[in-house]
Amino acid sequence: MESLGPITHRELSGLSRRQWLSRAGCGFGGLAFSALATSQSLLAESSARPQGTHFPARAKQVIFLYMHGGCSHIDSWDHKPSLVRRDGQTLPASINTGRNKFNQSLKKLMQPPWRFRQYGQSGLWGSELFRETNTRMDDLCFLYSMYSNNNAHTPATLELHTGSQTLMRPSIGSWINYGLGAMADDLPGFVTICPPLTYGGQRNFGSAFLPASNQGTMIGTNRLPVAQSRVRNIRAAKSASEQRRLIDFIAASNREQQQAGADSTLEARIKSFELAFRMQQAVPEVMDLGQESQATQKLYGIDNKTTENYGRELLLARRLVERGVRFVHVAHTGGRGGRWDQHSNLKGAHETNARSCDKPIAGLIADLKQRGLLEDTLVVWSTEFGRTPERQGATGRGHHAQGFTFWLAGGG
Repeated sequence: MESLGPITHRELSGLSRRQWLSRAGCGFGGLAFSALATSQSLLAESSARPQGTHFPARAKQVIFLYMHGGCSHIDSWDHKPSLVRRDGQTLPASINTGRNKFNQSLKKLMQPPWRFRQYGQSGLWGSELFRETNTRMDDLCFLYSMYSNNNAHTPATLELHTGSQTLMRPSIGSWINYGLGAMADDLPGFVTICPPLTYGGQRNFGSAFLPASNQGTMIGTNRLPVAQSRVRNIRAAKSASEQRRLIDFIAASNREQQQAGADSTLEARIKSFELAFRMQQAVPEVMDLGQESQATQKLYGIDNKTTENYGRELLLARRLVERGVRFVHVAHTGGRGGRWDQHSNLKGAHETNARSCDKPIAGLIADLKQRGLLEDTLVVWSTEFGRTPERQGATGRGHHAQGFTFWLAGGG
């Protein structure tokens, strides 16, 4: 077991940036906890000390886009010209032996099926796979050095969302909701839209040991189109006045019990009843996409059968952050119900997936920007790992966790 004692200067100087982050924070969730713990300790220190940082945070909300199954980085935004030159060649043994045994049987390199070119004033590279998103290239910031040490879907997905592959840890959305608090009185602080229930399932948007009020509120699952999805258990069974009297009675009873023997869960339970009551009015309104203009719906691709579903999900995400939801998680499980996990038919299936989400993603960025929401909303594009430079079988790629790509947009 690794020591939890102080790190010496000699130890620190020998750590890589990735090792240092691992020791200091242990992933997204750990970094969120570290930031929260630091802010709490600062409050306890003398007011004479300098307050805040010289780079004040500008992002107040997050839209987290998750490509379920492992979208290929080397076929989308991580340009590798040498793959074209060395197509069909055998990967050098010196490289193959140092990699995870998961991929040791893969030998022959495979060039991307799509051409790359540079876009925008930045000159960043993108392939023809995401043509619409590439038109927003100057709004994007790429992280080409994402890393995981596990090539299996479930541990890699859990690590992405919680910072841990095996331990029960709060998801990143739960940490942000817990640390920063809700911005809206009638909507939850963390919403997940049509999430998949595989690869860790609800742990990917759960709150673990944090109060349950910080877990993600589900709007449907990926088994249904978002137009047919609802938030569960908020439909009114009684009139508003009857519900109000019932909630007041429950709150009074719970507070009496709380005073008799302090139970920290009771107050959270009261708050959940109150929020559910208020959500009965707010949720139908926010999910009514018919309030949006035809031009806005077209921007998201809602006028096209191929892009309609993910377009609706992303337009709903914008409406949620517009109304004060702190963290919105939107998974993309692939066109026609598939995933991004192409061990075969990479070209056909990745194209099907991209056609269903490319225009909606570009539309989301454009819409947030024109409304001024991109100034304080951070959009994160993510996946649990990338794909191997070698072919798997004749037409696919294996899992590649040792280097893949994210991009960010907005957040000031």
